[in-house]
Amino acid sequence: MFIEPGIDQSSSKGAQTGWIEVICGSMFSGKTEELIRRLNRAVIANQKVEIFKPAVDKRYHESDVVSHNDNSIRSTPVQFASDILLLAGNSDVVGIDEAQFFDMELVNVSRKLANKGKRVIMAGLDMDFRGEPFGPIPSIMGIAEYVTKVRAICMKCGSLASFSFRLSDSKDKVMLGEADSYEARCRKCFYEDFDPNKP
Repeated sequence: MFIEPGIDQSSSKGAQTGWIEVICGSMFSGKTEELIRRLNRAVIANQKVEIFKPAVDKRYHESDVVSHNDNSIRSTPVQFASDILLLAGNSDVVGIDEAQFFDMELVNVSRKLANKGKRVIMAGLDMDFRGEPFGPIPSIMGIAEYVTKVRAICMKCGSLASFSFRLSDSKDKVMLGEADSYEARCRKCFYEDFDPNKP
């Protein structure tokens, strides 16, 4: 059972302590929904919150972070992970959506933000359409204090799903899409239809 880190956590000496939280899983597993929930709680607690997403992701909105359920929260689109350091300012909490699309510098950015006493919460795919580790997410999971792996429902058999099955023949590692391009799949259904020998 996951217990969300307290919004008022601090060290025994009273200094603000930073940490990293990762919310990961397949497509349609509720990652962004959970990210928005945690960020809204921080806003309600009158904490200073800054939210970022990769500029390449314009599926639902030019700037806002939007879940598949149409819940949204304002954010700042950025091109590179290093931009987050410049824009995080005096925030208490830094939210990052679709973290898998950022460059590997996001690992260092996350560490630096947490070391400055900020609560860093990010959501992203932990595996790509081939079932391989995706972008900086696995490395950040290794240095994070809290990791929540959420699961979807397999769209083929109804079991718990951890894989994102691509419906198109595109071989591009990054291909933005929704239900017309991807399905959540359990391990069995994913590998029944996935050909690992395809280039």
